[in-house]
Amino acid sequence: MRDLSFPPDPAAAATVVRQTRQWLERAVIGQNLCPFAKAVYVKDQVRFAVTGACNADQLLAELEGELLALVQADPRATDTTLLIHPHALSGFLDFNFFLAEADAALERLGLAGVVQIAGLHPHFEFADSRPDDIENYTNRSPHPTLHLLREDSVSRAVATTPDAADIFERNKQTLRRLGHEGWHALLRDAGSGD
Repeated sequence: MRDLSFPPDPAAAATVVRQTRQWLERAVIGQNLCPFAKAVYVKDQVRFAVTGACNADQLLAELEGELLALVQADPRATDTTLLIHPHALSGFLDFNFFLAEADAALERLGLAGVVQIAGLHPHFEFADSRPDDIENYTNRSPHPTLHLLREDSVSRAVATTPDAADIFERNKQTLRRLGHEGWHALLRDAGSGD
């Protein structure tokens, strides 16, 4: 069996992880954009996987490996994975199209309903939004990232959050209060501020 991993430069990977952690701490957790994130982060149950993949095919191979590793891992050790790919799919449209391939990988591996994949990207745009709309920043990460979540964990988190359906609306209000200037100040030095 051939090695399908595309390891990044260790120093560059460390910088990518540091920037992603700062974004998680300051924005996602700090602004409570995802009320479920803090519990797994403080328990050190988030795996930060950085790949040196440079194209969609390489990334798909990495994704499949990470999906299998996540379902085989003890959830108390690794509850969720952030597959960060700073050299692949830097354009949002390409990234967005790739999400269909990612979902097809879940089906192929028999993991649909077991794991879900959320897309995070420095240039994320919701449908029917303009690129500079502040609401897009709820899903803007320092680097293109595939967030692999265990369905069981998501279901438990949603069940214990009585107002889970209101999260997106609250996030939009939070970001409108922050504005672009506040967002940039929040993430200064985290590599994400676009």
